[in-house]
Amino acid sequence: MRVLLVADKDTEFREQMKKLFSSEKYQVKLAGSVVEVLRNSLKNTAQVLLMGMEFDNVMASDLIPLLKKCNKEMAIILVTDDDSLSLLRKVRGEGIFYHALKPVTQEDKDELKMAVKCAFDKFAQSPAGQVPALQRIESPA
Repeated sequence: MRVLLVADKDTEFREQMKKLFSSEKYQVKLAGSVVEVLRNSLKNTAQVLLMGMEFDNVMASDLIPLLKKCNKEMAIILVTDDDSLSLLRKVRGEGIFYHALKPVTQEDKDELKMAVKCAFDKFAQSPAGQVPALQRIESPA
């Protein structure tokens, strides 16, 4: 099952993303706090994280390195209200998968859908996304 975690301080935005991506046959989980995001990251429940720039007074640029230490395979898509170049350079250096502005038009939503699809495809090709082959265990004679 492809699990998408949507983390943002804006409840309305989280619900909009849930509606948008539930129709794409993803299991969508919502997180409104840093604790929820960290819990999901540690449990490896989501392969892709769609997150806002700040919540619980913690900036994404401070949270991303911690999330990457918890789950280095998780693809992080940062969705922001603006495109501050210095901030974007910093978060790109931390290893985000993609950056997008909050969607306004249908074209924006389509771009975000494509980014999420690509992130899931990349995860499926990573070692963490591979399902290990079953091995036959011989009982001692």
